Amino acid sequence: MAKYRQIYEQLAEKMRSGALPAESKLPSETELMHAFEASRGTVRKALDLLQEHGYVRKHHGKGVFVLRRDQIEFQFNGIVSFSEVYASMLGRSIQTTVASFEEIEAPPWLAERMNLEPGTEMYRIERIRNFDGENVILDVNYFVKDLVPGLTEAVAAHSIYHYIEHDLGLQISYAKRKIAAEDVTALDRVRLDLHDYEYVIVITNDTFLYEGRQFEYTESRHRLDKFQFSDVARR
Repeated sequence: MAKYRQIYEQLAEKMRSGALPAESKLPSETELMHAFEASRGTVRKALDLLQEHGYVRKHHGKGVFVLRRDQIEFQFNGIVSFSEVYASMLGRSIQTTVASFEEIEAPPWLAERMNLEPGTEMYRIERIRNFDGENVILDVNYFVKDLVPGLTEAVAAHSIYHYIEHDLGLQISYAKRKIAAEDVTALDRVRLDLHDYEYVIVITNDTFLYEGRQFEYTESRHRLDKFQFSDVARR
């Protein structure tokens, strides 16, 4: 693992454990250089990564501060599973329930979208994300069975991406992603605690393996009030 990544992982773990509490100031770059026996460039890369993943914010002339994480924050500049986001939400009650798990043949609209042969065998999964006692995300996942063999409901209740990368030894490469506000559907009303909300934020992901094969299409349907989405733009 690259040195900057090691520094990132160690600092992120301290934030998740509370050793570096919210709103606390991180040691200076010079102090971190000595602590980790690393160059300034390496330390800065680690700090950039922490900022990209929503752990810290840099304040010019003041330093780097640990962020509060009162919302579930998803970054658009990386492919991050829900379980990886959850790991940074210290003190929050977040649970996943598999509401539906079935094997289907790819419907025509999906076969066309994913460039699949008609009748390709798929897994279709509905997962509800409960945040502090309320159902606020519905993930509707489609996975190509031949590319993700052996997928089970038990795996889906934890981390499908962990299973793909660690158990199957596959490399997830990139995703085409779109975000839109859409009218609430009948399925949303059944699965989510919507209160008076008439719209949900829908993120669609077409996700590909390293060799370019698309293995997943997902619609992630979010209640409006609980989530924020971020990216880091560079010139």
